[in-house]
Amino acid sequence: MGIVAGLDSAPDFTRIVVCDADTGAVLRQGYAPHPVEGPEGGGRPSDVDPQAWLLSLGEAAGGGLLEGVQAIGVSAQANSVVPLDSQGNTVRPAMVGGDKRSQVAAADLIDALGGREAWAQSVGCVPQAAQPVTKLRWLARTEPEAAARTAVLLQAHDWLVWQLLGRPARRTTDRGGASGTGYWSAATGGYRPDLVELALGHQAMLPEVIGPADAAGTTPEGLLISAGTGETMAAAFGLGIGLGDAVVSLGASGSVMAVHPEALVDRTGMITSLADATGMHLPVVTTLNAVRTLRGTAELLGLPDLESLSDLAMKSTPGAHGLVLLPYLEGERTPNLPHTAGTLHGLRRESMKPEHLARAAFEGMLCGLADALDVLRGRGVDVRRVFLLGAAAELPAVQAAAPALFGVQVVVPQPADYAAIGAARQAAWALGVSQGTLDPRTPPAWQGAVAQVLEPGEELAVGQAVRQQFVSVREQTHPGALHA
Repeated sequence: MGIVAGLDSAPDFTRIVVCDADTGAVLRQGYAPHPVEGPEGGGRPSDVDPQAWLLSLGEAAGGGLLEGVQAIGVSAQANSVVPLDSQGNTVRPAMVGGDKRSQVAAADLIDALGGREAWAQSVGCVPQAAQPVTKLRWLARTEPEAAARTAVLLQAHDWLVWQLLGRPARRTTDRGGASGTGYWSAATGGYRPDLVELALGHQAMLPEVIGPADAAGTTPEGLLISAGTGETMAAAFGLGIGLGDAVVSLGASGSVMAVHPEALVDRTGMITSLADATGMHLPVVTTLNAVRTLRGTAELLGLPDLESLSDLAMKSTPGAHGLVLLPYLEGERTPNLPHTAGTLHGLRRESMKPEHLARAAFEGMLCGLADALDVLRGRGVDVRRVFLLGAAAELPAVQAAAPALFGVQVVVPQPADYAAIGAARQAAWALGVSQGTLDPRTPPAWQGAVAQVLEPGEELAVGQAVRQQFVSVREQTHPGALHA
């Protein structure tokens, strides 16, 4: 079929991979940071001129990188809003990322529709500060003139696709990207314009949601542009996960998502019901405390890095001599305990050693993520293996404990640009469908991620005992919190 490209516009950079359309083999790649001025005092800006994404894209594609490419797929950061006026010009900079400015707006919106359950029933998620629908509420309250001029709403990947196509009259998005907005329902496959009006104060034009294998259009030069999708969905597609697979991401906070054939409506709001890039669904459960638990413990023990914490933890044994850490250092979302703190339980003279605390930190983090996995399992989601992502997945203490605590095979993929690879796979799919060589219901079968595979094996019984120890302490400290 030829060669295709995948473009991932992440919060800080653009990465492009050029792949063989049949096998997925990466032939060449490009990278460029976004030319973005950070806010005073460092940190990531919440307002970004989208032109920065185009400049970065141009730089990453330099040197003839895209020569011979027949189709491009676009993945971009989630939780972004690009508000346009009726002429297609940006009304204000794009609002991106986990925007703390809009926390009050999230609470406002939840109340305005009648509570968490009303939102879960309407669009499969409860508004969070980062979500586009919440950012619209903030805009209406804080910058009413800009809100009044907003006529069209796009996300980052929608805007980039539209720019690549020469800003046509038709604007498109995909199910994956739409499902994160807070005004599109994965269960019904339709927008909720009334929720846009509730947030923004008036209606706005929304991009057409096209199918996973559909093309958004063709450039004047004949380059096919696929639907595009959000970074999370692109990474899942690039990894090649399917039914029976879950992905556990170890960032400062954690997330657990799995492929499921139907949208899940969760009245507690613990499950966010996203769509994936293939026509299936991606229910997601997040925890506020993952690697931040390890970093906090390393600091407490005076250790320079997580590798040292892992080495120390390996000197202990499963169960950490009865020491249990409930890792709710920032409060917690799963279980929903926003105002709680962490708990260290089981202090005895023999357990008061640095290596046992180090072990308890790893076990506490992984048991918290196992709780999130159980929320999905409890709703009928099949989990037969877990893909473990993030730099911390490489730590020996994580790899030693995770299979037995999760109770299934654990796959640790080699680090790669999975979102860009997923975008390229989508491009290959759209190209194949346009040429009549691929079925719109079946994506191209690319080589899976190169990975290390870890089995629970003989440690399974020990791991389940450690897990039960954690669950007992959680129930004793926060009775019924996970079932509220």
